[in-house]
Amino acid sequence: MHKKPLILITNDDGITAPGIRTLIKVMNTIGDVIVVAPDSPQSGMGHAITIDTTLHCKQEHIDDGPQTEYSTSGTPADCIKLAVREIIGRKPDLCVSGVNHGSNSSINVIYSGTMSAAIEAGIEGIPAIGFSLLDYSWEANFEPIEAFIKSITTKVLEKGLPHGIVLNVNFPKLEKDAIKGFKICRQANANWVEEFDKRKNPQGKDYYWLTGKFVNFDKGEDTDEWALKQGYISVVPVQFDLTAHHFIQQLNTWSLDD
Repeated sequence: MHKKPLILITNDDGITAPGIRTLIKVMNTIGDVIVVAPDSPQSGMGHAITIDTTLHCKQEHIDDGPQTEYSTSGTPADCIKLAVREIIGRKPDLCVSGVNHGSNSSINVIYSGTMSAAIEAGIEGIPAIGFSLLDYSWEANFEPIEAFIKSITTKVLEKGLPHGIVLNVNFPKLEKDAIKGFKICRQANANWVEEFDKRKNPQGKDYYWLTGKFVNFDKGEDTDEWALKQGYISVVPVQFDLTAHHFIQQLNTWSLDD
């Protein structure tokens, strides 16, 4: 009898978010599912880990299904560590993170808790995919992307991924028939141009709200931002090695010991 793959699911929007409930439904058609996810939203946490407070974890029964679920007080990266070291006790065959409510394309991958969970899995040597839909609404419609999620997940299980490489998959907010398919991309050179809205509280103390706008400086037609605007699903291979390898030779000419 063919053994089903063990699939670990997490996210950064919290264990009750519609995005992760969709991911659980799809993964239940592929393998045996265990969910370890934050008990509350952790968006924008990046690769933060909990080191100065206690971590709590409890089993949950949120909806019908064969999956086993746990919520934690920790970050998305914590969820992976807990799952591998304590809850499962071994590496799963695959980790999927999301589906995030909102974009994780271009520079957003740096700040994303969704992608940090996937990258943490990659550090552990687990093939991993982060999924995001370009719709920030809690009531976002995930039905149009379910078949695409299953397609790329089964392909990763079949082909595998190199050690340390994870996939950053972003879906445009379109109906299923309007999505043109997958496009393999590079991360666009785009950034947030940020400002702080300074205000005063009733006691006269200053406080700030972070605001700003997203600006795409990249005119290339091989980027995730371009693909998404053209109606494609962007797929960017991501690695946790941040070394700027192309600069090493030039940096060696600096004679730093002089």
